[in-house]
Amino acid sequence: MKKFHKELSFTLVELLVSIFIIILIAGVVFANYRQSGQQFALQRSANKLAQDIRRAQAMAMGAKEYQGSVPPRYGVEFTTANPDYYILFADNNDNGTYQSNPDVEVEKIPLEEGVRIVELFTSSPQTGLWITFKSPDPITDIRDPGDPRSLGGIRLIGANSQTKTISVNSAGLIEIE
Repeated sequence: MKKFHKELSFTLVELLVSIFIIILIAGVVFANYRQSGQQFALQRSANKLAQDIRRAQAMAMGAKEYQGSVPPRYGVEFTTANPDYYILFADNNDNGTYQSNPDVEVEKIPLEEGVRIVELFTSSPQTGLWITFKSPDPITDIRDPGDPRSLGGIRLIGANSQTKTISVNSAGLIEIE
């Protein structure tokens, strides 16, 4: 007489429960992946902005030529009127401000998609902020249109409403908070 061995296998219910658990875990992982991507875009933009401020500082300290001459200052211009980019400029007239002129614009630098300038820390409620560096002494000048001696910073906001603040002090120290 033949003996039948009952084979062990998964039931349909066990298989469906396993698939449901895998789909649930994948959904949680992908939801967090998108949110972390937005956080990384904000962090990258804040780091790039700080790096570009340092680049303007290095250009001034290194007496880098621009269009055949060495300008007295290099700087970065921020405005809430154009929150998607900022401008690295050569300050040829040594007044610590950006003149809307393509001849002094070294580079227009866009922020990452979903990241924009939301606030400028200035002494008065203005829409512009200029950070300039003058050589040969390491002179940092932070100005807004209302007060030529203010200290300030820039706040960026990401697509997920998180913010990063980049601040510059009068010694040229740049911090990301």
